[in-house]
Amino acid sequence: MSPEASAAPTTSVTAAPVTGHPAGGETRGAPAGTGATPGAPTDPSAATSSPAARRSGAFATPAARRRWWLTYLGVTGLAVCFAVGLLVWRNPMAPGTRGFWLIAERRLDAVVAMIVVAVCQAMATIAFQTATGNRVITPSIMGFESLYRAIQTATIFFFGATGLTATRTAPMFALRLALMVGLSLLLYSWLLTGGARNLYSMLLIGIVIGSALGSVTTFMQRLLTPSEFDLLSARLFGSIANAAPEYYPIAIPLALAASAALMLCSRRLNVIALGRDTATGLGLSHTRATIGVLVLVSVLMATSTALVGPMTFLGFLVATLSYQLSGTYDHRYLFPMAASLGLLVLTGAYFIMRHVFYAQGVVSIIIELVGGSVFLAVVLRKGRL
Repeated sequence: MSPEASAAPTTSVTAAPVTGHPAGGETRGAPAGTGATPGAPTDPSAATSSPAARRSGAFATPAARRRWWLTYLGVTGLAVCFAVGLLVWRNPMAPGTRGFWLIAERRLDAVVAMIVVAVCQAMATIAFQTATGNRVITPSIMGFESLYRAIQTATIFFFGATGLTATRTAPMFALRLALMVGLSLLLYSWLLTGGARNLYSMLLIGIVIGSALGSVTTFMQRLLTPSEFDLLSARLFGSIANAAPEYYPIAIPLALAASAALMLCSRRLNVIALGRDTATGLGLSHTRATIGVLVLVSVLMATSTALVGPMTFLGFLVATLSYQLSGTYDHRYLFPMAASLGLLVLTGAYFIMRHVFYAQGVVSIIIELVGGSVFLAVVLRKGRL
């Protein structure tokens, strides 16, 4: 775990038993060992008797809390503006007519897909980085995207272009979802029951499985006809156009349930971020808690990938921005900020590329390019993975 990931929450949680307040204390931003907040009395006896000097919370100061709310409301407002713009901007029909609302309803399907993908990618990436203690890696390392590409390629390899087109149904979506979640559960069960029980060994196995699936996928793609390969290529890039409204009755409840479960586990994630030894010392079963979080992460990532295809660096991009803008390590605030940032990135990118540059087909490529550049910048700045 990176030093900055461990240092800040430590004071907040260790201060809680002393002060009698929940973990995630406001004393995190105060000088170490004093437990005092800015403006509080410096006399030890006064600090002991003054409730204001022993308060705890997610932010160091009230100003930091106000700054978070202003930033969150600003980001969410911009995302809503872009979403409304995608629904009504350049609608060829007269406003208020039946045709106007029919076109807006069709565009609403794409906006719904963006909301689902933004929530899934943002929350899954933050939870995964907390569980693994590394803010550079992404859940894609577990092989979700390689399995998605292998499924799509195998479908057109064995059943042809007609078979690939026929798979745009809810049962096939559920099957892809089940395969991805099943792969992750297989790895997690090995982590739970294996002798090594090493999280990093599990990640290494995920990389190896992803590489093996990538090699098989490349081999099958070489045997396709040019027309089949052209049809397949459109499916292998992450795009909102890949989402079908028939998928929503499955995707939306899964995304809502897994996201709500992660939000309920926010305080537990704050403890996991302290590291195995500290979390165990605080009475948390680190292995069970980590596996529970990873299962929820797998559901979210599988839902997003099966819905629109691979988006490798979207989650990393919004998680990194969320860490920078939130000013806190409390997951109760990191999750909402990351979800709003993800929605802003998707709606803003699609609105600008559709109505300004008339090139909405390259949105995922630009997001991956920006996200990949941020990834390299973070790695070069940290000097390690």
